[in-house]
Amino acid sequence: MADAGLIQDDERLRRLEAVTDAALSRLDAADLFDELLDRVRDLLGVDTAAILLLDAHAQQLVATAAKGLEEEVRRGFRVSVGRGFAGRIALTRRPVVIEEVTPDAVVNPVLLAMGLRSLLGVPIFARGELIGVLHVGTLRHRQFTADDVRLLELVADRASLAHFARANNLAQTAALALQRSLLPNQLPEVPGLAMAARYVPGHVAGVGGDWYDVFSLPSGWLGLVIGDVSGHGLQSAVVMGRVRSALRAYALVSDDPAEALALLDRKVSHFEAGSLTTALYVMVSPDRGRIRISSAGHLQPVLAVPGRPGALVPVPVDPPLGTGRRPPARRQTEVDLPPGAVLACFTDGLVERRDEVIDVGVQQLVDAVRPDPPEEVCRTVMAALGVEQPTDDIALLVVRRQPTHG
Repeated sequence: MADAGLIQDDERLRRLEAVTDAALSRLDAADLFDELLDRVRDLLGVDTAAILLLDAHAQQLVATAAKGLEEEVRRGFRVSVGRGFAGRIALTRRPVVIEEVTPDAVVNPVLLAMGLRSLLGVPIFARGELIGVLHVGTLRHRQFTADDVRLLELVADRASLAHFARANNLAQTAALALQRSLLPNQLPEVPGLAMAARYVPGHVAGVGGDWYDVFSLPSGWLGLVIGDVSGHGLQSAVVMGRVRSALRAYALVSDDPAEALALLDRKVSHFEAGSLTTALYVMVSPDRGRIRISSAGHLQPVLAVPGRPGALVPVPVDPPLGTGRRPPARRQTEVDLPPGAVLACFTDGLVERRDEVIDVGVQQLVDAVRPDPPEEVCRTVMAALGVEQPTDDIALLVVRRQPTHG
């Protein structure tokens, strides 16, 4: 029995040394991820190992490195926090074991297609904040032990160090900083309204031309904007920043959203030639009971009123910005915003799919939007529309007039 204990202690020491090896610190981020995953597969005797890092703005986990699950990374798989196996780990921030994989417990088609039987996953933390998930799997039935969980948590700690090295890539860091500076870090608190939003990049660099904005005006009206600059990457984000700033300026000189977009169109056509931009500008009245809307080539928003099914707001869609073809006059529509009503504004990446007409996605969105709290609406919409593998940028802005009680 004593010899067995010594053998067990030696095995624990071997496992510990394998993931705390000082040589690992000399590897760059990508190589360190790969080396850690190779070692954990060997130590735990598993068939797959994967790291998913958290996109905090979209509240989604992004497949970043994998061994045995390389297809997951190639497809750019994403899963929302709280959804599926990895999403559950991120939501609870605790290890999760699945001894028998079922389609109800796992939403990743790659895991199901491989025929994985058992899974173990742990959260990855850095400075007390969740930054991702590490999970392993087997093609045969496996009962993971408490020692297996502790070892995987140790590997997750090493992976968090690699994450910081990866984030120090100057070009990517600069691009992401620009993108995030142009999106509200936190939506403002506005009396009588509640708001929530999502942004999901459709490009590997994490930078695109979709944006949303919320601002108060001196007149007491509230401005809401959502827009889409054609293309991807840093250049689209730069144009988007200029368009966003210009619209804020024009909003200060006109309480007519159509007039503000007409002025913006002249600016884009002259200074951003070749950049096609769509924008939806919504103004909410000081009493929160009415909204004015004007669309420059942008999809109509969804309005869900308590007691009625959701529907697209019948806003006339005028030409996009920057086409050089000015309409006779841009138009605005005014509609009521009853207590408890929800307005959902979005970009086409949310509803557009390569293998189906856009009307299908729009109807799915209409069916998913209900007069619920905005954060709940965002979660429901993102899950219903299946945006784990976006091919285009996605922006979603949800606003609800607070219901009256008593």
